[in-house]
Amino acid sequence: MRAKKSYGQHFLINEAIAADIAAGLEMVDGCNTVVEVGPGKGMLTKYLMNQDYKLLAIEADQDMANYLHKNYPDLEGKIIREDFLKVDLRKVLGEEPFAIIGNFPYNISSQILFKMLEYKELVPELVGMFQREVGMRVAAPHGSKVYGVISVLIQAYYEAFFLMDVDKSEFDPPPKVQSVVIRLKRKASQDLGCDHKLFRSVVKLAFSQRRKMLRNTMKSLVKGNEMLQEEFFRKRPEELSVEDFIQLTNRIEANLPEED
Repeated sequence: MRAKKSYGQHFLINEAIAADIAAGLEMVDGCNTVVEVGPGKGMLTKYLMNQDYKLLAIEADQDMANYLHKNYPDLEGKIIREDFLKVDLRKVLGEEPFAIIGNFPYNISSQILFKMLEYKELVPELVGMFQREVGMRVAAPHGSKVYGVISVLIQAYYEAFFLMDVDKSEFDPPPKVQSVVIRLKRKASQDLGCDHKLFRSVVKLAFSQRRKMLRNTMKSLVKGNEMLQEEFFRKRPEELSVEDFIQLTNRIEANLPEED
């Protein structure tokens, strides 16, 4: 089975690393289900099988799904042959909590994280292999050059932990980039203290022109110019912590014109 470029496949070939990734799951908050994204040839899957939790493997590549079905008969009834990004996980699992794990295809790894946020009430943790650049952005502190939209939105709801670096030589075919495994653990409280939808919009708008000050990027959301003259709005988005973005969201909401 050869890797397919169209699916962003790079198969992990180091058994010890696969075992360590699987061991990165802590199965917190009474979670008893694990969803593996893009299992490929099952290098990680074999370390997730026969555990105390329920395992579901979601594989979009039908050739790989057939390979798994043939070589891992214990996965009978546990393989979902669909694109993870298109699966309605509530239809599959209802309101059952589930962890997410995988050697994620690099071409959709950021999208996997954004999908996780859509189900954050149900996903207490995620353990995944990412391109190192993406992993660094996810965990970047404010003030960092790589701090951005994904940093703020993930860190608003999850704590990020680096588990290990993985060299490109540990894959077949080797990718052009280095990799990192990170773990995301959901924070105890999901209440940001602001409107979640507006928070997301404010963060995206702020970083849409990351080199500009907030007084320039926030014009479309702020009524009048008085607030924009304040010192706070002289900052650039990478200077703001998650808490600062929450404060900014509340200030903008209070300033929005009342609906008739």
